[in-house]
Amino acid sequence: MPPTTLLRKSLLTTAMALALSPMAVFAERVAVTAERMIDVESGTLRSKAVVVVDGERIIDVRWDGQVPAEARRIDLGDVTLLPGLIDCHVHIDSQSGDFYTEAFRRSPIDNAVKAHVYAQRTLQAGFTTVRNAGSAEFIDVALRNAITRGDVQGPRILASGLALGATGGHADGGTGFSPYLRFEGYNGIADGVDAIRAKVRFDVKHGADVIKFMASAGVLSEEESVGEPQYSQEEMNAVVDEAHRWHRKVAAHAHGTEAIKMAVKAGVDSIEHGSFLDDEAIALMKKHGTWLVADVYNDDYILAEFARLKYPETMLEKERKVGRTQRESFRRAVKAGVRIAYGTDAGVYPHGDNAKQFAKMTQWGQTPIQALQAATLHAAELLGRSEQVGAIRKGLYADLVAVPGNPLEDIGVMEKVAFVMKGGKVEKSTR
Repeated sequence: MPPTTLLRKSLLTTAMALALSPMAVFAERVAVTAERMIDVESGTLRSKAVVVVDGERIIDVRWDGQVPAEARRIDLGDVTLLPGLIDCHVHIDSQSGDFYTEAFRRSPIDNAVKAHVYAQRTLQAGFTTVRNAGSAEFIDVALRNAITRGDVQGPRILASGLALGATGGHADGGTGFSPYLRFEGYNGIADGVDAIRAKVRFDVKHGADVIKFMASAGVLSEEESVGEPQYSQEEMNAVVDEAHRWHRKVAAHAHGTEAIKMAVKAGVDSIEHGSFLDDEAIALMKKHGTWLVADVYNDDYILAEFARLKYPETMLEKERKVGRTQRESFRRAVKAGVRIAYGTDAGVYPHGDNAKQFAKMTQWGQTPIQALQAATLHAAELLGRSEQVGAIRKGLYADLVAVPGNPLEDIGVMEKVAFVMKGGKVEKSTR
């Protein structure tokens, strides 16, 4: 056989092997263009943005409006381009409904069946990454895996699995009911240092990316307090030490002043809610570099809707004590320079409305660029994902959103997301 024939056969065989190989994915290079882009790293608005994407990643960002010849152009026109948004506190596997229906007529299986719907709504709202802050039966782990495989549409999820807490505390779903009622399934209840360490390991074993625990009492549970500590200092220390030993960050649900201080001293990575901050708590957070993740929109929805949803009056009364004070604490934390990351508690209110919090964050002390950085650059830093998400930069995932108008002038446009790209794939486009 002539050498040229052998060469042709070899090339043909190689080409066929590549074509049939599951690894043979030839990604199209695209250039996303927009009239404006917010550079969250510099905090500036720039014009004539061109973001060049190859596969999942950004390979170039330029400001001359020129599209490389080899790239297909996606022209978004008169919009503002931003990095994919990040929500650091969601409950993506559930959503508030009638209190007694949820408690007695539905199970975690019902939540699992609907979780992908909530994930899709979250992504369509422009949130391409979320941290789930407590989940029943490891639903968030399963949902994360399904999204990663491409089975369903949704944001990247950092899953927490079971939220840890004390018997009778905010993580104990049986509190307030008859002692003769039994609730089957996994739970995060753990008392004492050894049991807490074992529960952290159990979460990690079953796929948790982050550990969430209840440092204090809460609002939407039936223990009497809204903010008293529910773990000792030794118990909080054990949560953090064990989680960090497994290279997992720790999020502490903490409303009350003393519980916040104890959690910060234990070394948690973030304080969730942070409703009753005093000067000492703020100084401790600054000293330790602890992030505040404050859900400052939630109060509006709970007080407007939860009586209709038949939530007990004891819970509504606790929310009345918390809401205004939490927002004032947020303003003081912002003024003092505490590190702020965006987190909404979505699931308490409808998924997909995550961006409604931007307006509240600016109302209570942040500038528009600070609020946007909290949901991008700073959220990524809290999550330990700065080399993957949180900015529009070469080498990061091609996570992009676009909104009409200029959010630095009208933050409300963040609720009108017109375009979403996650990892180079267009997930939403109204253009």
